Amino acid sequence: MSAKIKFQQSGGLAQITISYPKRFNAMSRAMWRDLRSIFESIQCMPDVRCVLVFGQGAHFCSGGDISEYGSFRFQEASLREFHENDVWGGLSAMLDCEVPIVAQISGNCMGAGVEIASCCDIRLAAETAQFGAPIARLGFPMAPREAALIVREVGLVTARQMLLQAAVLSAAQMQSRGFLTQVVADTDLQVQSQAVVKKILTLAPLAARQNKRTLRMLNSFQALDYKAPSTTEIEAIGGAVQVFSESAYAYANSTEHQEGICAFLEKREPRF
Repeated sequence: MSAKIKFQQSGGLAQITISYPKRFNAMSRAMWRDLRSIFESIQCMPDVRCVLVFGQGAHFCSGGDISEYGSFRFQEASLREFHENDVWGGLSAMLDCEVPIVAQISGNCMGAGVEIASCCDIRLAAETAQFGAPIARLGFPMAPREAALIVREVGLVTARQMLLQAAVLSAAQMQSRGFLTQVVADTDLQVQSQAVVKKILTLAPLAARQNKRTLRMLNSFQALDYKAPSTTEIEAIGGAVQVFSESAYAYANSTEHQEGICAFLEKREPRF
């Protein structure tokens, strides 16, 4: 079965399905590009009042499609292109979307799955859902902008566990840490998600869009103690990010990076 992002609209509801069942709905490069295109289109659809994001079958999203990694991850330029254009293009389109986004999370929600869920406004999960970003096992770090997104949404303590310990956390743990809106029995997930969607569809759509603009602005000020940034602060932050980003992908051809990917594909433990 091919990898794809499915889009279906019915009335005011847009449904987005992450569909790559044979890899637990892992995200391919093409899927990231499709995610961006779909959300950019939704932003221009005034009749859409809610977006529901879920995975096909038993899982939300298990991460990236590792079977593709050998073709681009070991060169700095192509690695940067992947993260800054493919991945961040999809995530930023979700973040820029002014329509309320609901995540319906079951099974594995790992790496890219946590990133996609982090772009959603309301997150419901099944009791047996699992969350993490165990990319340390694959020999590479999380890209800077993706890490910033994760820290903002899951919190610094949880991000450290995910990235430094390769910890996998339960739905109950993620709810207690403020990441999940609601945890329900596996058999009730779809019903509860539909109930949330139905409620949102009854609410004022323009107010929802304005609320999202306001919340986005407040998020951007949070790191500055809720004060509007000065010109000096903007320049300093921009300069620091630029300097850091210039070396962020220098690990592309490192031994542990290649070993991590190869070990996964060869179904063996990595030797770091």
